[in-house]
Amino acid sequence: MLVLIAAALVVTGSAASSETVHIVALARTVDEVLNNIRNWIMGILAGVAVVFLTIGGLRYLMASGDPGETEKAKGSFKAAGIGFGLAALAPLVVEILKGIVGGV
Repeated sequence: MLVLIAAALVVTGSAASSETVHIVALARTVDEVLNNIRNWIMGILAGVAVVFLTIGGLRYLMASGDPGETEKAKGSFKAAGIGFGLAALAPLVVEILKGIVGGV
């Protein structure tokens, strides 16, 4: 087993050192970078909000009248609402960043 791991490291190490790596920037302007940041922020926040919404719905369905579980479900719904609100505000945050860094 150790021989196979060592052989794999030797093979990948020699192959990696022989290749030349060219880094190409995908975004050409600051505006494109900030728009990409906005898209990532919106996607991540919306995804997390959907997870909290799902958890809240499952907790509410499984609460069976238990007040403690119902409150936990409501807390998850509240967190999902905050997440969707922040995702909706992401373009505003990016516009503020554009003003700060001087983007067009």
